[in-house]
Amino acid sequence: MEIFKELKKIPNLSLALGYFDGVHKGHQAVIGKAVDFAKQHNTKSAVITFTDHPSCYFYKLCPKYILTKEDREYRIKQLGVDYIFELDFESISGLTAQDYLKDVLINHFTPSAISTGWNHNFGYNQSGNSNFLEQNSKKFGYEYFELQAKKEGLHEISSTAIRDFLFEGDIERANAMLGYKFTITGTVIEGQKLGRQIGFRTANINYPRELVDIPFGVYSTIVKIENDDNFYRGISNFGTRPTVSSEQKHSLETHILDFDRDIYGKNIQVEFLKLIRQEKKFSSLDALKEQIIKDIKSI
Repeated sequence: MEIFKELKKIPNLSLALGYFDGVHKGHQAVIGKAVDFAKQHNTKSAVITFTDHPSCYFYKLCPKYILTKEDREYRIKQLGVDYIFELDFESISGLTAQDYLKDVLINHFTPSAISTGWNHNFGYNQSGNSNFLEQNSKKFGYEYFELQAKKEGLHEISSTAIRDFLFEGDIERANAMLGYKFTITGTVIEGQKLGRQIGFRTANINYPRELVDIPFGVYSTIVKIENDDNFYRGISNFGTRPTVSSEQKHSLETHILDFDRDIYGKNIQVEFLKLIRQEKKFSSLDALKEQIIKDIKSI
């Protein structure tokens, strides 16, 4: 998959339009439609998206994301997309829907197909929508596919709903909507090495500041290590470590079960399964150790 930061003329593409924060089940349907059409018609697929969420421009405030930019690209790549165009939203924000369709999409890609979600809007004052794309499909010679909202149980799947579930610590419901496990990716860094003093070494990574805030607490997790095909069970603490530190710095520390290798400097993926308990301060390291043993037995 190739990633472009600016427009480039590549004709006859099957396009998926949207920001796709989270690349959840609904997004997967939109992108999957573009990929399937491309394969059926012997052409290429592309996602047209933006470097930052449009809210960063309109409201001067970016939402808390579900995925980092790198992980969003990874999830899109896994769906079989050939190209991603990550455009600067501000540079095209003044275009009317007609100008965006004609001067950006048609001029650069002469698309054979365009896929969007049912609530996709674009153009100045959000003047473009699914009806607009459908009405112009014959004029510009593309097939248009409008994907309807997906549900998980009684709830409509959306990035907003997933953020809310994650913020509340309802990891299982968030994962059900995502279609994969909420994941934090990072490079293992050296900590204070206090965990090994009580028999529980941890792999520490930074929690990306741009991501949605999950509750401080202990989580059941699965760990994937760079250049290692195995998946390891883990127990992760996200918070300020009040028993051993007076600092307010947030950290994500994971004890990998049945694992004792040195992985400093390696990239790991920590996949969240469920919240076990809220973070708390213990009276001593021995009390903390006893609780960790209980936590491990509970997963």
